[in-house]
Amino acid sequence: MQNDDVRSSAPARIALPTSVEETLSLLAQGAYVAERPLATALFLSLTMQRPLLLEGEAGVGKTEIAKVIAAALGRRLIRLQCYEGLDSAASVYEWNYQAQMIALRIAENTSTASDQSALTQTVFDERFLIKRPLLEALSPDPAGPPVLLIDELDRTDEPFEAYLLELLSDYQVTIPELGTIKAAEPPIVIITSNRTREIHDALKRRCLFHWVDYPDAERERQIIAQKAPETATKLGDQIVAFVQAMRQRDLYKQPGIAETLDWAQALSTLGTQELTLSSITDTLGTLLKFREDITTFKEGEAASILAQLGEQAAE
Repeated sequence: MQNDDVRSSAPARIALPTSVEETLSLLAQGAYVAERPLATALFLSLTMQRPLLLEGEAGVGKTEIAKVIAAALGRRLIRLQCYEGLDSAASVYEWNYQAQMIALRIAENTSTASDQSALTQTVFDERFLIKRPLLEALSPDPAGPPVLLIDELDRTDEPFEAYLLELLSDYQVTIPELGTIKAAEPPIVIITSNRTREIHDALKRRCLFHWVDYPDAERERQIIAQKAPETATKLGDQIVAFVQAMRQRDLYKQPGIAETLDWAQALSTLGTQELTLSSITDTLGTLLKFREDITTFKEGEAASILAQLGEQAAE
């Protein structure tokens, strides 16, 4: 009876999308405005149980896809933020050495040598294992396999990429003291890269791939409407036109969707109803993140784009 109660209290799983259209709808539920090729890549990844590698410039919405999918499917999001020097102790597992030492000290006080020998043999037991994100993602979950986000893989080095190959091929990891631990059900794996360096071909072969580009004007306007609805309609149109024009300039870092949304929210907070040269130059720090780019726009580029947009509106 108790087992029946436990089963009945388990959360019902949300079914995976069965078509590209359902995938688009699922993303839309999370206010993510996706183009069809991206939804197709995501649908195939979910259906074929293959990792999805998303590459693109910073701020174009790669990480957000994993967050939206996890929320829409009611799955746990497990995020591994990559950085230079990332190793297995931080990403896969490590042993709880303090607990192991305590167990061994207790064993020393036991009365028989056989008890001590048995405890010594079992000190590398799962109860002493600290699971990190990659191993945690292989653990069963009543709501369904989690969404594993391996974020900014390009920040790590090639040895770590090589370590990932077993996980991405067979959804398993090998722990020398315990053996191979394999997921009963494969997690949903989304890998992002800003392409600061090339990801190795061996890893790419194990993944489906999609390049996430800057949005066109129509999609960027839809994103503002979804994410920053407080932005006045006319102002939103001007913001999109201005940002689209900025991306045609030679900049250290072109503004991504994240910066567009920050700018829209900043201007709305200031009560701006229409773009002016002063409102642009006063808020450039929400849109551009390099001093050289800000200086360039304050010295004439902002006025040039504003004048260009005014001429286009007058035509």
